[in-house]
This record gives sequence, structure tokens and C-alpha cells, in this order.
Amino acid sequence: MRITKKDTLAIVVDYQEKLIPAMDKKEELIKDSAVLIKGIKALGVPVIVSQQYTKGLGETIPEIKEALPEDYTLLEKNTFTLYNDENKSLIDNMWRKNIIICGTETHICVLQTALDLIEAGYNVFMPVDCVGSRREMDKNAGIQRFIREGGFVTSKEAILFELTYSSKDEAFRTISDLIK
Repeated sequence: MRITKKDTLAIVVDYQEKLIPAMDKKEELIKDSAVLIKGIKALGVPVIVSQQYTKGLGETIPEIKEALPEDYTLLEKNTFTLYNDENKSLIDNMWRKNIIICGTETHICVLQTALDLIEAGYNVFMPVDCVGSRREMDKNAGIQRFIREGGFVTSKEAILFELTYSSKDEAFRTISDLIK
């Protein structure tokens, strides 16, 4: 199964001020995630950003905010899944069958959102270089569960070039430069 720009949505989960400092390998996570999001922006893929209990955990960190397209959708949540009763219809009404999911924490909010999306019939893709947890063991457990439940593991580079499809795409130069 191939994914294309026209049938794909990106969900960016909880890159928040009070969460990110606790993440394992946070510098790599931020750098890789910003590259992914800038690439998604260049390709014109719609983006939804979630924030878990913003009052307590803070805003999306500047490095991620700066990478986002101007027209992204911000959703506040108090459940660990973004695909909850409040947000299901918004996501469903975007009419995209493929979802790229990145963020924190892999084994909690990213996983629970992915599980609910998979159960609802979406094809969910996780670039594993763009998800993080406080402990590597938890990240690995989240990725393993994601795979067992029918999710597709990938990388930022693989997903960006698949969405670009051809060196003739107007975003190819941008994607190529981001990956270097």
C-alpha cells in the first residue's frame, strides 16, 4: 500500500514544554520531528497538533511550532487518545485514510491514539525516529504493541520520499535539503 499527499493526514502529539525535557534522546527527537513536520508542510499534508492538559504541561515547544504550517489545527485533550468523542468527527471529516503519527509519549498518548485510529479503519504510520518516551524500554514496548495491532513502522526519510513520489514534485528539493 502506498500513501499519497491527497489521502494522508499528520497528527503531531504532545510536544509540550513540560514533557519534552524528560524524554530520552530529546535533542534527536526534536531535530528529527522538526524535519518531518517541515517536510509534511512542504508537501501540503494537513496537520493536527494535540496538547495534553495545556494548563499543566505547557504549550507546544518552539522548535515544533516553528516547523508547523500556518493552517494547522490545534486540539486540546484530557484523554490520552486524541481520537476521542470530542475529536472523532473532525478527523473523520478530513477524509484521509492514512495517518502519520509522531510525538510523545510513544507508549501512552501516541499509542492510544494510534490504536483507536487503527480500530476505526485508518492506516497509521509511525516514523520511529519521531516518537519518544522517557525511557527507551517504554518507547520500544509502544512500538512493538503498535506493530502487533496493525500499525506501520517507518522513518521520517522513508515517509517524506514516499509522499514526494518523484523528483519532479515541486517539494522534492525542499525534502532533499531537509534530509541532508
